[in-house]
Order: sequence, then structure tokens, then C-alpha cells
Amino acid sequence: MNTGSDTPGEAAMTADRAGMDKADQASEGRALGSRAPAFVKARRTLHLSWQVGVFVVGLAVVMTGAAMLVLPGPGWVVIFGGMAIWATEFVWAQLVLRWTKRKVTEAAQRALDPRVRRRNIILTTVALVIGTALAGIYLWKFGLAMPWKIENQ
Repeated sequence: MNTGSDTPGEAAMTADRAGMDKADQASEGRALGSRAPAFVKARRTLHLSWQVGVFVVGLAVVMTGAAMLVLPGPGWVVIFGGMAIWATEFVWAQLVLRWTKRKVTEAAQRALDPRVRRRNIILTTVALVIGTALAGIYLWKFGLAMPWKIENQ
């Protein structure tokens, strides 16, 4: 609502705020955009070099995390760490992180729903019973010897 005393920037901010959900409003305190020091932002070439450096470091971290998805290691944690590095300079990365945080929060809330928890406990119990039965059948039929064990001639 524009009361007449609002500046155009305040009116736009109010309109933007109306379209945000609670998670975005909570993180609104951190403005979008570059977090480079003022002396870096003041010089175009230095700022561009800074952004290239941040992009390269973030890319290295994200690629390391992607490799950890198939290798041992906390792949997703490292990928989101790389995204956080990118988010220090790039608005698109900040928006991706906000969206991801919102989705993770929603999933956590859904997981705490008693009906969902009960369903997950039942499914886990059924899976454990089936796995135990299959392991028992395997041990009854083959014992502890592995079927691919090479016999001495």
C-alpha cells in the first residue's frame, strides 16, 4: 500500500514482500547481490575478477561434491557448500539456496506429521522382516559359504 510518503523503492519493496512466502521473508534481511568488499565493487575490473574467482572456487567445490556422489564422502553437503560460495556473489545461487531451504523445511515438516511417521515406520518394519526372511532362506539353503567360492581342485 502506497501512502504517498513511500519512495518508489519502498513501494517496490512492499510489493515484492507481498509476493514472498514466510521462508523468503525470514531470509529477506540479507539482500540479494554481491557481498564483495566495497573497494572491490568500486572497481569494475577488480569486481569482475572477484566474481570469476568466486565462480571458479565454487565450481571446484561443486564438482568435488558431484564426484562424492559416487565416491565416498558427503556429496550433497559439499555441493550445497559450493552453492553457498556462489551465493556470495550471484543472485541466481542465492535464489536456488532459498528455494532449497524452503523445500527442505517443508519436507521436514511433512516428515514430522504423525500419519507420515507411522507409515514410514510400518514400511521400514515390513522391509526389515522381508530382508531378514530372505537372509534366513539364503543361510538355510547355502549356509555361510558363498555360492561363487572357487573349489580347490
